[in-house]
Amino acid sequence: MIWGATFVLVKDALTNASVFVFLALRFVLATFVLILMYGRELRTVRASGLRAGALIGCCMFGGYAFQTAGLALTTPSKAAFITGFFVVLVPLLLALFGSRRVPLWVWFGALAAFAGLYFLAVPASGLAALNRGDLLILACAFMFALHVIGIGHYTVRYSAGALTLIQVAITALFTILCVPFFAWIGAEQPRVVWTPGLILAVIATGVFATAVAFSLQVWAQQYTSANHAAIIFTLEPVFAGLTSFLFYHERLGRRSLAGAALILGGILVAELLGPAPAAEASVPPAETIQHST
Repeated sequence: MIWGATFVLVKDALTNASVFVFLALRFVLATFVLILMYGRELRTVRASGLRAGALIGCCMFGGYAFQTAGLALTTPSKAAFITGFFVVLVPLLLALFGSRRVPLWVWFGALAAFAGLYFLAVPASGLAALNRGDLLILACAFMFALHVIGIGHYTVRYSAGALTLIQVAITALFTILCVPFFAWIGAEQPRVVWTPGLILAVIATGVFATAVAFSLQVWAQQYTSANHAAIIFTLEPVFAGLTSFLFYHERLGRRSLAGAALILGGILVAELLGPAPAAEASVPPAETIQHST
């Protein structure tokens, strides 16, 4: 719910701040909050743990950079549904890396999600009228898929709190460096106009959607399987669509609604029928190994 609702907040905030200025404000605030929460755990982290956190931090930075830049050019609902495509990309990328065999139902789900992506993002007039923001959001989905794979690989080896703090701090560092860099190459001039809406968006995304939400994810996945978590994550675009309808007055056309339904249906097919049985969620927390979706 938190992640879905923030699409509207970020969309509005970008009218008062440039992309990387907003991201820098968000992740610097989140870093300070996480230092208060997990700062002590850094004392036990070795160089290998720092490298692991930095690697998944690079993926996190790429995901949020593409997502926020794309959100400035497309609508919150479309951005959320295209971002949700990452749930299907995770098993496909794992198969590509040779880490996992992809069941037939996952391929069916991926094809349905890909068809939905076409209807949602590509106008009826064809590819020539494709929104550049939608392409950026698609790149974001790939980066978030890599991010999830990285977390699943490293969270069983290192402190979850320390990894959360390191990846957010790395993202904050990169966003700060991007502000002068993109100004230097003429791609984006730094801009910020302090308004109540911008302040609300920075606090909501920095504290709740980053520090709190990622911490809740790590804690909650002790009590459920990765498959159940992935299914729950498919509600993110649903909440984004609801908040966008209520506060942004966005209404998707029939073509876009059909695309959104195909994406959501493809994700559910891939997660409910493709992976291991959901009964894994009944294993007590102390006996499970934490995974990410």
